[in-house]
Amino acid sequence: MPSHSIGKTDIDIAQHASLKPIKEIAETVQLAEEDLEYYGKYKAKITYEKIKQLKTKKDGKLFLVTSINPTPAGEGKSTVTIGLGDALKQLGHKTVIALREPSLGPVMGLKGGATGGGYAQVLPMEEINLHFTGDFHAITAANNAISALLDNHIHQGNRLQIDQRRIVWKRAVDLNDRALRHVVVGLGGPGQGVPREDGFDITVASELMAVLCLAEDLEDLKRRIANIVVAYNYEKKPVTVGDLGIEGAIALLLKDALKPNLVQTIEHTPALVHGGPFANIAHGCNSVMATKTALKLADYVVTEAGFGADLGAEKFLDIKARAAGLKPDGVVIVATIRALKMHGGVRKEDLAAENIAALEAGLLNLQKHVETIASFGLPFVVAINRFISDSDAEIAVLENWCSERGIPVSLTEVWEKGGAGGIDLAAKLLEAAKQPHTFRPVYPLESTIEEKIEAIVRQVYGGRGAEFSAKAQKQIREFEQFGWGHLPVCIAKTQYSLSDDPHKTCRPYDFAIHVRELVPKLGAGFIVALTGDVLTMPGLPKEPAAYRMDVDADGRASGLF
Repeated sequence: MPSHSIGKTDIDIAQHASLKPIKEIAETVQLAEEDLEYYGKYKAKITYEKIKQLKTKKDGKLFLVTSINPTPAGEGKSTVTIGLGDALKQLGHKTVIALREPSLGPVMGLKGGATGGGYAQVLPMEEINLHFTGDFHAITAANNAISALLDNHIHQGNRLQIDQRRIVWKRAVDLNDRALRHVVVGLGGPGQGVPREDGFDITVASELMAVLCLAEDLEDLKRRIANIVVAYNYEKKPVTVGDLGIEGAIALLLKDALKPNLVQTIEHTPALVHGGPFANIAHGCNSVMATKTALKLADYVVTEAGFGADLGAEKFLDIKARAAGLKPDGVVIVATIRALKMHGGVRKEDLAAENIAALEAGLLNLQKHVETIASFGLPFVVAINRFISDSDAEIAVLENWCSERGIPVSLTEVWEKGGAGGIDLAAKLLEAAKQPHTFRPVYPLESTIEEKIEAIVRQVYGGRGAEFSAKAQKQIREFEQFGWGHLPVCIAKTQYSLSDDPHKTCRPYDFAIHVRELVPKLGAGFIVALTGDVLTMPGLPKEPAAYRMDVDADGRASGLF
């Protein structure tokens, strides 16, 4: 949360904001009352009927917000996304923002929520950051229903000859709970099931989350669910949800969660907040249905992808955009002087002091992300998300660095000023989007799995290539025999570095990415390559944010950020 001079916390600002009934927000983008399913006064889902009707409408333009590699200093990507949407609205453009939903794990852990900050927030902030419309609970229930039905199938005779040593489907819970990473289920005798090793993923790492976010409609959702690989049989052949015959039941549990959620910003700009896969484990973008619906409702849609351009943006462009037929019209790369100084070697506790040398050293990280977005053939603007501790000299260094390289740059102050603080960014992005451009993914789908991974490592991370464990090499051969070689690749790695080592900050050179294991996500439609020590179930820090949370006698929340 930026430490601006206003003196108010994000939750203070959110609780004193004036919300309009969601019906009035919907009317600004020509949604009628019958197009909505209400979840109280300020939240609604858009009906399937309306989404189908909108398909014949022309699409608006799509802007993607990404950033440099994140640091503990914070980058404010969601804040800039929301502020940019508000700025476009202030300029008279019909605008809709498309964001992911927050996960309870980070909300109660270290990162906090994902509703923006200051005067650039989506509301109601407390409800969105907690249970919202129940989408994540539905995904959790559906995920665990697959586990229950899978274990029951084995208990009741194991018709599919599932090898219990090769079950890859895990249970899920939307909390950071390291104690659940590795567990044993089925203890207690024959009546309690068949004992086996198991584990939990955090809900946002469940393949069902990725499936929901990539599905085009209910039929596509059901097809994708059926394709999910849950285990292998004794002949080492894949077993899917479809083989179990339960895709209909799982889709039924998700039928309401698939509908996009409509909320508003502090400035009453419509926002579709829907879905939330992690960007280091999955593709890190909001749902295809929300993005496509937004494009039918607005002249301009502003969306974001998780973490830096090496993770969320690459996956947005190589996975989501390709699968959904999206072509972004412009990109914003968010950078903060604080984060760049950390990449330049400054400790978090020393960031308030001016340090030009560290800033200049850290600019190498920004330079790589600029090169990455340019390699996709997309126009872009660098947004300097201003903090109160930024000195005029530091701002001048960053602005001059961009100007010398012909990079459009905008000093952005949306945390403090809302949309007004993003007018310059909006104007420069609109201008950049007018330039001729041709969107091109990093690799063709016809490339081999190894070639796709190597292409990402070289073009996006700046590394020399990839090294594959013996297990990964064997899996690649098996996956191609199963006919999965044409799928895109989703590399799971640390967000803190361009490499797979979180300690190699700024811009490392001459490094290799170490692929230890591959995981087929056939429902989502990609192959996950696990690198480093990325976990699908995070743990809580020593001082979780939950320690500071409370609720008073009137139900008023405190401690959320």
